[in-house]
Amino acid sequence: MPVVPVLSSAEQILPGARFTDRFAVVVSGQRLDVGTAAERVFRHRPSWIGALMALRNLLVRPFGLKTRDEDLAPELERKGMFPVLSQSAQRMVLGLDDRHLDFRLLVELKELGDGRQEVSATTLVKPHNLLGRAYLCAVMPFHKIIVPAMLARAAKP
Repeated sequence: MPVVPVLSSAEQILPGARFTDRFAVVVSGQRLDVGTAAERVFRHRPSWIGALMALRNLLVRPFGLKTRDEDLAPELERKGMFPVLSQSAQRMVLGLDDRHLDFRLLVELKELGDGRQEVSATTLVKPHNLLGRAYLCAVMPFHKIIVPAMLARAAKP
């Protein structure tokens, strides 16, 4: 799955973001809205991703990072474990601010014509300190595998 250029509006969505990437998949023969696309990306995640997230939570809990549902803005709608911060017809912004870093995940739709849509996932990260930068370095190899694997699920009804 290709990494494609980051949006020009990234600075508006998460000012000071130091890391950005974007993955995209083309969906054919279906008509998705952004809510359905996000739901498909996050529903029924593969067990290997669940195991990695459980390990991550175990390892970062001693550092006071958010790991439990009640830590993750329970008053907001969520897709998967991520709170929905805003939504329009073409973009859903999910994210969380924590002691070590702030992140945003954008799920976006773009009409391509001929019954095709591009579904993309853009990640923006703003580390706050050494722990945030170390965390980002540690999770990056997994991030580059997990995001495309979950994004591919948008094409599956």
